[in-house]
Amino acid sequence: MSIFVPNKVYLRGILLHYFIQKKSAAETHRILVHTYGDNALSDTTCRDRFRRFKNNDFELEDKERSGAPITGDRHRLQLMRLGRALKEKRPLSAQRHDKVILLHDNARPHVAKPEKTYLETLKWEVLPHPPYSPDIAPSDFHLF
Repeated sequence: MSIFVPNKVYLRGILLHYFIQKKSAAETHRILVHTYGDNALSDTTCRDRFRRFKNNDFELEDKERSGAPITGDRHRLQLMRLGRALKEKRPLSAQRHDKVILLHDNARPHVAKPEKTYLETLKWEVLPHPPYSPDIAPSDFHLF
């Protein structure tokens, strides 16, 4: 016997399948409990997903929310948006100054290898930030 543990996206796909088959949320929940036991989604979750499907929201992945951890990919997208915004909103400043100087801490997404290579392609300089310097506390104010 295999020990298959379904993830949320897999189970949401099954919910979508039964929604298309015109099953009710309660009936779908019973099928999931019979098939997956303790790994099944709750009845409330099934009803919530069916309500979303009825409103034409067929997205199975979780949407980004505030408070979610920032990953390297998400941080890189933020830097892309920042670069575009600088070019659009401050074109003269971008022409006068050869480069952007970026100050950020040593959090994992900021010092990941893809992050560093992306900053090199943008030709942005990163000010070094000592990890545990007692005489230099990080500031909330950007003075440059």
